[in-house]
Parts: sequence; structure tokens; C-alpha cells
Amino acid sequence: MATLDQCRAALDRLAHDLSSADGEVRDAAALDRSVSCRITDLDTTFVGRLVDGALRDVTAVPGPPPEKAEIRLTMTGDDLVALVAGNLNFARAWGSGRVKLEAGFRDLLRLRTLL
Repeated sequence: MATLDQCRAALDRLAHDLSSADGEVRDAAALDRSVSCRITDLDTTFVGRLVDGALRDVTAVPGPPPEKAEIRLTMTGDDLVALVAGNLNFARAWGSGRVKLEAGFRDLLRLRTLL
């Protein structure tokens, strides 16, 4: 089971990857939206903001998210670490229910480039 520190490191890597991306990936992430990532097995939620292609102000809060984010992810810590490392295909994980993604329809259309 992934630790809280490993999950935080994975999100830091994701934030770095998003901020250094270019082309279609950068354009797809160029939103201004609140984001939450619920780690079910650790009973922790990381909350932050996706701004101009960068993930910012990420903090961990115990339990479920304190408020509904505009983009919401739910998964285990192991799945988060595997996704960011490239060892788990997001589309397959989402399709099988291992990863849950909730967002508005327009955001889902834009984010599909990242997936």
C-alpha cells in the first residue's frame, strides 16, 4: 500500500509534468479549476487548483474533500503512484472503475487529451 508521502510525491511529479508540458497536453490542462484527489485506502483527500496548466496549492486533508471540487478523482494510493509513473493506463483504469473521474462535460472533453 502506497504511503501518504508516496502519494504526495506522485502528485508533485504530476504537477511538474503538467507545468513543463507543451502542445496539446498544455492546452488541455490550461484550465482554472478546483481539483480533489481522494485516496480511498488512506482516507485522505488532496485538494488544490489547476491553473494555466499547473497544479498549485496542493494540500492533504483527512477524510473526504471538505467541498466539492470542479474536477474530482478517486482511487487508491497504489493506483495514483502507478498512474503517475506510467505503469497504469488511465483509460483502462477509469473504464474498469479502479479510478473515478468526475467533472463537467466540457472539462471532460478538454481533459481527454491528458488521458
